[in-house]
Amino acid sequence: MEQQSTALANFKALTPDTMLDAIESEGIRCNGRFLALNSYENRVYQVGIENKAGDDELIVAKFYRPQRWTDEAIIEEHDFTLELEALEIPVIAPIVNQQGKSLYTQGDFRFALYPNRGGRALELDNAEQLEQLGRFIGRIHAAGATKSFVHRPTLDIESFAIKPRAYLLDNNFIPDYLLSAYTSLTTDLIEQVEQRFAQIDNIQSLRLHGDCHPSNILYRVDTPHIVDFDDARTGPAVQDLWMFLSGDRQYMNKRLGDLLIGYEQFFEFDPRELQLIEALRTLRIIHYAAWLASRWSDPAFPYAFPWFNTTNYWEGHVLSLREQASALNEPSLIW
Repeated sequence: MEQQSTALANFKALTPDTMLDAIESEGIRCNGRFLALNSYENRVYQVGIENKAGDDELIVAKFYRPQRWTDEAIIEEHDFTLELEALEIPVIAPIVNQQGKSLYTQGDFRFALYPNRGGRALELDNAEQLEQLGRFIGRIHAAGATKSFVHRPTLDIESFAIKPRAYLLDNNFIPDYLLSAYTSLTTDLIEQVEQRFAQIDNIQSLRLHGDCHPSNILYRVDTPHIVDFDDARTGPAVQDLWMFLSGDRQYMNKRLGDLLIGYEQFFEFDPRELQLIEALRTLRIIHYAAWLASRWSDPAFPYAFPWFNTTNYWEGHVLSLREQASALNEPSLIW
């Protein structure tokens, strides 16, 4: 336990010099360019290096948060993205060294290196882009269905709602005046979500991206590149689709249609899974609040999320849960 605490403390205090030393320990010469990227769960930086030709080049270094994933789970995620890359699916896979390694260690730190890829944002109103994205997600799922994860988790109610709810309550994050509302709402919501999953028999589970949302899509040369498989897990296909849907029912149905026109060119979609969209949204809302709370001792989080753990935040959170209680009683989208 003490060793784990030390590793986490060292991670929170990770410095640029420590990271550059770790990268150079793999025989890579850094040129001093160093830029923090938008990541908080892990530490992710754009790093300038001198390539084998002696030219300057940019790569991305990801330093993994201790105690979250085992080495085997990280390597399994890497192998999945490398498998997809080999199928010419536009994902950003880790760099593999001459010894066939993609995960490196130095002291308490584990890290991976990636090619640097920029891009523009996905246009959610662009039917052509959504159809194209749907094709690539369909291809990912076609590959994901060919085998199973061994070391990575399943998307389930226990880890996305029951445990997160308990964490918030046990650690007194919910203000006293909202405690009764939060407790009763989440009790009812978890029961509704459980019923929704129980109503649908024999839904296929497959290897997923797991956190597929617009910020993890980069458009490059008119092609969507899908990044950050850090949350890859086993679950229903709709988990990688629903986060592109928001707004009123008519708008969501149109966007869903755009995605699935492309998706079904490569993988059959079970329309019964549409009944899970609001259940999955509910799980994400509960889980996200607890994720922020569980990371609040990391100095990067109060700096990046100053609005969290305020009365306004918790009032808004309870309001979101009330809205989900209503949404779960609405008819599902249609395909």
